[in-house]
Amino acid sequence: MHSMHYFFMAMALTASMLTNAEEANVLIPSLDQTRGSPLLLPGFWFPVETSARAPAVLMLHGCGGPYNRSGKLSVRMKNYAKLLNEEGFHVLVTDSLTPRGERELCTQKSGQRKLTQQNRRRDALGALQWLSRQTGVDGRRLVLLGWSNGGSTVLAATNMNHPEVRDALVNPARAVSFYPGCREELEREYQPTAPLLLLLGASDDWTPPESCLRLAERASEPKPEVELYPGAFHGFDSTSALTLRRDVPNGIRSGQGVHVGRNETAAVLSQERLLSFLRTLTLTLAPQVR
Repeated sequence: MHSMHYFFMAMALTASMLTNAEEANVLIPSLDQTRGSPLLLPGFWFPVETSARAPAVLMLHGCGGPYNRSGKLSVRMKNYAKLLNEEGFHVLVTDSLTPRGERELCTQKSGQRKLTQQNRRRDALGALQWLSRQTGVDGRRLVLLGWSNGGSTVLAATNMNHPEVRDALVNPARAVSFYPGCREELEREYQPTAPLLLLLGASDDWTPPESCLRLAERASEPKPEVELYPGAFHGFDSTSALTLRRDVPNGIRSGQGVHVGRNETAAVLSQERLLSFLRTLTLTLAPQVR
């Protein structure tokens, strides 16, 4: 079936599902193209019931994708969607991997990946446009939230030194990035389109925090805010115990693997910091009633 047919089907599905408070499966048009039509991303839509326009969060998965081993939406994504729904935020989760024939990127060397940050940036920009059009969403109060590779996408989608970001029809009002790789956007002289919060593990040996600290220091206004958690490794807010992943070829010790897993203190504090950062969005822009 032609992808443009899917595009119109997605719009029809969306219109019928937005009144539900439960998760809905939707299709999200990326700004990336396939055969002359928008690439369609599987999406999971968690709207909140509200009589006024509410803020919305776009959640961007890491290199492992948004699913668990059974092919269902991961515990991380469901937990954060619930947390943000309870704060009054609509939530959208997108999948950038399976439409491109990928299952995961974690075991692929960074320079050899077919799926690039340009692809993911275009996915994010397209999803922000989709969010801004939904009933009950305040398009002035959109948030980008990402983890690891998705955290890097947050930076790539909010750096005005990318022409397609500078010319974007919709930009987020806030951006939050958990333990991203910052080197690429540091080299591009990061100029944020919105206030950015970086949540970093001081012991991260997969995406070490140093380049992110330099990015925050050198960035133009508004200066990114940074939280650095001592003793925390990559994935410090996950539900999995700390482990050494020897199948990951990237990181500071090539070929020796990287540490990934929960740090209870960092997990609790980072979620509190995330919510306090997003609550400033609620305070600065009053909701509008339709």
